[in-house]
Amino acid sequence: MVQFFLERDRLAEFVSHLMSRNTVYAPHSRGQKSFAFEEVCHAADVVLDYPRTMHSVKKFFMPPREELLSFNLTENSYKANEAQPLDSIFFGVHSYDLAAVHRLDYNFSQGHPERNYLTRRQGAIFVGVSYEPDEYHFGGSVGIDPFDTTGFDVFLTKLLDGYVVEALTPEGEGLLEGFDLPVHEAGKPARGHFQQHIYLPQAKLTTVMEHSYDNEIWKETAERCVGCGTCNLVCPTCYCFNVEENVGITATEGTRDRHWDGCMLREFSEVAGGEFFREGAGDRQRHRIFRKFKYISEATGEPWCVGCGRCTAYCTADISIVNIVNRLVADYEKTTTVNL
Repeated sequence: MVQFFLERDRLAEFVSHLMSRNTVYAPHSRGQKSFAFEEVCHAADVVLDYPRTMHSVKKFFMPPREELLSFNLTENSYKANEAQPLDSIFFGVHSYDLAAVHRLDYNFSQGHPERNYLTRRQGAIFVGVSYEPDEYHFGGSVGIDPFDTTGFDVFLTKLLDGYVVEALTPEGEGLLEGFDLPVHEAGKPARGHFQQHIYLPQAKLTTVMEHSYDNEIWKETAERCVGCGTCNLVCPTCYCFNVEENVGITATEGTRDRHWDGCMLREFSEVAGGEFFREGAGDRQRHRIFRKFKYISEATGEPWCVGCGRCTAYCTADISIVNIVNRLVADYEKTTTVNL
């Protein structure tokens, strides 16, 4: 596979080239140490040196809020809203975020396929970029390297003076056509080291989780958790939602809307009659961790956490998912003679 070289000061020129091909979404700076994926209007606004965006590219395929249909009570009629393929270029995506998209692809393809999500996914092209792990990343513990090119159409590997550019699919080769890039001949990227680690692979974590239902850490964590649900809302693999019907003030028409929801919110587990089947914050925390390392993983063999570190980085109570999992591992090893 031929590798090319993109000089750092030609980045905006390259983004402009992509914009001439299709709509481009890329990371932008949004205040001090804050970044967000947004549609590119000015190529110079694109930022590739970022640790993580607050929300992943998930928000484009599964919007935080969307209208599913509108209805008219007077006419006893309704009209469903049809999702449209995004057919866009997602530029500057980190490996863990594309891994999260692939996990959502699995979730929304099982059972009754989720039409809106799968429709929006059509035509999406991903241009990845390597990153330097910070104090929250732990992708290496879940098998996702900063240089992992899996699923990308084009991948940019950062060097000190620019980027190694590699087209990985026919679609990626098509993106590079018409943009003059010299062949990359020398130079290797500096490989950063993860500062955070989960000390067991998923195959062994499943066993740990099976024996951790009543661990004291759930109660201890609950004493610190404020139940804001931030960890759910920034997670790139969380996909729970609520559906509500909103009637206008005239009570003649309204909409059925879907919006993100999360298992860390108390109301998430409320059922008819006002009963909460996971009322305690510790119960909800356990459910969140089990969703990442047990429930879905038992069927797929993969962790449903991609190591982006968002839930810890943005937690208002400074709760670390890595610390929770490692504590479960340590407690299990204390109580069993089984060699993990």
